Amino acid sequence: MTGIFLQEYICLVQATLSALAEPNRRQIVDLLRRKPRAVGEIVERLGLRQPQVSKHLRVLSEAGLVEAHPVAQQRIYSLRAQPLRELDEWLEPYRRRWDERFNQLDDVLRDLKRKDKEKRDGHGK
Repeated sequence: MTGIFLQEYICLVQATLSALAEPNRRQIVDLLRRKPRAVGEIVERLGLRQPQVSKHLRVLSEAGLVEAHPVAQQRIYSLRAQPLRELDEWLEPYRRRWDERFNQLDDVLRDLKRKDKEKRDGHGK
């Protein structure tokens, strides 16, 4: 990655994380993960007021997480996968590192368990 592209990539991931930091926005994303929905349906499902939902949808839209499609008098919002894919790609090295550490912990725990069993069975030193 070039420096400019990397900087843009980091800004996109940061915008995604910032948008998802708010619990109501995460709930909206969860609703839209299942299927596209009208603003009124989101209001009804979350029990929030319409201006609140509209504000959250605007933040999600600015972060590129959702897009709106006008249908008659309604705006139907759907989830955009690309920012979530980019976030997943950014998280992958951390995920690998966590997996490595958990595997190391598993090894240590197995070794401690084996030593404890040997001690109880009278085979320990």
